[in-house]
Amino acid sequence: MSLESAKESLKKVPIWIIAVAGLVAALVIIFCIYCCCCRKCGKKDKKDKDKKNGKERVDLQAVKIGASYQEKVQPSMDELDYNSEDYHSDVSSGVKIGRINFTLDYSFNDNTLTIGIIKAEDIPAKDFSGSSDPYVKIYLLPDKKKKMETKVHRRTLNPVFNETFVFKNIPYSEITNRILLMELYDFDRFSRHDLIGEARLPLIDVDLASSINEWRVLTPPHSSRSAAGGSRSELGEICFSLRYVPTAGKLQITIVEAKSLKSMDLSGYSDPYVKIALVQEGRKIKKKKTTVKKRTLDPYFNETFTFQVPFEKIEQSSLIISVLDYDRVGRSEMIGKCVVGELSSGADLRHWVDMLGSPRRAVTQWHTLHN
Repeated sequence: MSLESAKESLKKVPIWIIAVAGLVAALVIIFCIYCCCCRKCGKKDKKDKDKKNGKERVDLQAVKIGASYQEKVQPSMDELDYNSEDYHSDVSSGVKIGRINFTLDYSFNDNTLTIGIIKAEDIPAKDFSGSSDPYVKIYLLPDKKKKMETKVHRRTLNPVFNETFVFKNIPYSEITNRILLMELYDFDRFSRHDLIGEARLPLIDVDLASSINEWRVLTPPHSSRSAAGGSRSELGEICFSLRYVPTAGKLQITIVEAKSLKSMDLSGYSDPYVKIALVQEGRKIKKKKTTVKKRTLDPYFNETFTFQVPFEKIEQSSLIISVLDYDRVGRSEMIGKCVVGELSSGADLRHWVDMLGSPRRAVTQWHTLHN
């Protein structure tokens, strides 16, 4: 067909048909643009709404932890409710020793920390009558000389204290190096008072710009762990907190302290320090270490370290925490170590899972050192 004949055929088509076809094409294009805009805006609104409602929790199912990984934790992860206020039992031993409710309020004007001991719930019975006579001691570690305590409440497993205590003259630069220790005791008139359990809160992990009111699960006291969870380690124990921020891909560990470490020197002491290694897929990615503490078996560190771990890598990640004895002349000697993450099991893995279940929140736990 020649160009002239094509023009002649086009002239024979009515003008209204061409106009209708053009209008339909324009409407189709406008409709497609509208659908794309709605879809994009809908996703943005949902994302903003989820962020506003605090829905930043790590979905443990989305992490796709394998069955062999899941079986290392008892009970199974499907049975755990990490953020429920009804979660009373100690994560490391399975011994039910209750929980404690407290408040924190720091005044930047006069450098005072106000601690409120509100109540405790479901504490174990220590008396033959099936009850206890509980009270609470409060410390700001590492200072154990200054302590405060509540009144004794008779014959109850759910004491309500509602008492307030004030620690004065603590500047903000110093308070971030302190750890709040709350020890729950059973009063006994004729013998030594029984330490029921404790809760520790490193203040470096707390936003002191606003008042705090929260619950903490009580953990078995350090001195009685042999009764709660088998034979006590001859190498000692270490306490540290874990914190993971999924959106930023930051894994934070605070080495708080260690207790009853094995003596490595002729003097009967050790010069301990801690090494932390990030392991992914069998390879050590990054290593960090604390300062050395001279001539002690109960070192206090309270040192924080941060590792970059993207969310898609958290499943293949582990932290190896090693306690060593520093030697100025020779090589440092290993005292003991523990592992949390993919390569761990039991109570050590439970700490890791609790961290994933509580994003942005520090989770503190004692760990037994192994060879």
